[in-house]
Amino acid sequence: MEKFVIKGPCRVKGAVSVSGSKNAALPILASTILFDKTVEIKNLPRVKDIETMINLLRSLGSKISFSKNKRAVKINNSKIKKTFASYNLVKTMRAGILVLGPLISKYGSATVSMPGGCQIGVRPINYHLSGLKKLKMNYEIKRGYVYANAKRIVGSVIKFPKISVGATENLIMASTLASGKTILKNCAIEPEIKDLINFLKTGGAKIKWIGKRTLEIYGVKSLDSTIYSVMGDRIEAGTFCIASALTQGDLNVNGLNPKIINTEINLLKKIGAKIKTKKNQIIIKGSKKIKNLSLITTKEYPGFATDLQAQFMVLLCKAKGRSVIQENIFENRYSHCAELRRLGASIIVKSKKAIIYGGADFEGAELMSSDLRASVALVLAAIASKGKSIIHRIYHLSRGYENLDKKLKKIGVNIKKIR
Repeated sequence: MEKFVIKGPCRVKGAVSVSGSKNAALPILASTILFDKTVEIKNLPRVKDIETMINLLRSLGSKISFSKNKRAVKINNSKIKKTFASYNLVKTMRAGILVLGPLISKYGSATVSMPGGCQIGVRPINYHLSGLKKLKMNYEIKRGYVYANAKRIVGSVIKFPKISVGATENLIMASTLASGKTILKNCAIEPEIKDLINFLKTGGAKIKWIGKRTLEIYGVKSLDSTIYSVMGDRIEAGTFCIASALTQGDLNVNGLNPKIINTEINLLKKIGAKIKTKKNQIIIKGSKKIKNLSLITTKEYPGFATDLQAQFMVLLCKAKGRSVIQENIFENRYSHCAELRRLGASIIVKSKKAIIYGGADFEGAELMSSDLRASVALVLAAIASKGKSIIHRIYHLSRGYENLDKKLKKIGVNIKKIR
């Protein structure tokens, strides 16, 4: 099994370009089911979750061809013959459930495996199912699968009881080819959702925002061929910004509109980082003195991103004074704390809160990854540690970070991948 060996401390400097967004590309790929004609998707990240979604589409009958660099793909779904998404594909990727909405809308039938368990917490699909039911989908759950059918998906007014990214995406896709008008209230407004909407609109979908969290969708009969480039990955950009702030770095992070991570940029400024922004560039210099933060709380967008919580905690371990993080999105997202303690961190977890006592003098150790974002947090901590760290189970990172070791090596990190 592959692992990282990192010798620190390292100072990051130079320039790094972020890859396309995994969390935007996955629903966009699922939504290609709605198209009869060929679509081309550019700026795909070369990560495991994208490979899994491509394999899922192929299992349904999609005809897919990659460009030479594997970052663009042409997809033709005119001959989909299957509407069955097997457990073997869906079990490794929560986003597999996103084919339910487009399949039921386009073909009136779908059998989709229930998503498996997740290290960071329970993410049920009840909001997906209750919303689709209001669009006239019938379903039953048997032997771990959702068996769904509909004579015709019909527009309705739906208010999500709680903000849900996945449910918002599934209902947007299902409503695109529905009969009549759909109003979706209390929608998630993550940039990745807006990227999905922009993609569908290039194919002729009639979708518009009529309030901060309210969408109006008029169903169309079909979607036209289109070419679309996926947005940059805001979580990857944020991770590199944190790496610079952590190591007194001097880094140019390219490929993302800085406004998308404005909340996180403001927090980095508060802890002492010097930041300048341009159209698609963030220039960040770390400070010798990292300031503590009395309380930061993860929230739905545009709040502080839960996917950057673990990385930010590493930074606060080096701050002067006591900081508190409150995790409000996932109930099991502090698995990295025990591993950070192995490096010398002082962290106490009490329910939703993690209390971080700063001033940690990290020393290298062997570490075990538990999930995608916890894994990259351990990489950051190893970069800021004295001596050698070995990080096991780095396969988690392949789900969401493209060529992480190569990008880090390019900006000054002593890192190598071994078996």
